[in-house]
Amino acid sequence: MEFLLKTYLDYAIFGLLGLMSFLVVAYGVERHLYYRRVDLGSFAHPEALKIALTANLTTIASVGSNAPYVGLLGTVLGILVTFHDLGSGATFDTRTVMLGLALALKATALGLVVAIPSILLYNGLLRRVDELTARWQVMRESS
Repeated sequence: MEFLLKTYLDYAIFGLLGLMSFLVVAYGVERHLYYRRVDLGSFAHPEALKIALTANLTTIASVGSNAPYVGLLGTVLGILVTFHDLGSGATFDTRTVMLGLALALKATALGLVVAIPSILLYNGLLRRVDELTARWQVMRESS
């Protein structure tokens, strides 16, 4: 078990964060393209418009809010592995301990690298939803 954790921890955490960032990019591009071509006149009810405009935004927000925790999980497990190796070894080498801790912290950094743009994208798309909803309302009132 410890060999698997030590060997595949980085791959698992970075793979999961990579998948999360891929989803954010894919849904972000999809939403941007949808907002450019949406026909506001085809919606009769405000809730139907809101449902159409906010599709996939929950996934983007979820990635933004959970990516730091995935990174933190990688860091905690990396530190756990480092301390386990330290406890199992007969010699205490400061360089090895510091290298293990530094490598463990890269997971948190990557989690933040995924989260910050995700939240910025989510907020930008939410602003666009508000703008399109307001345009729809003006269209309905002027008819």
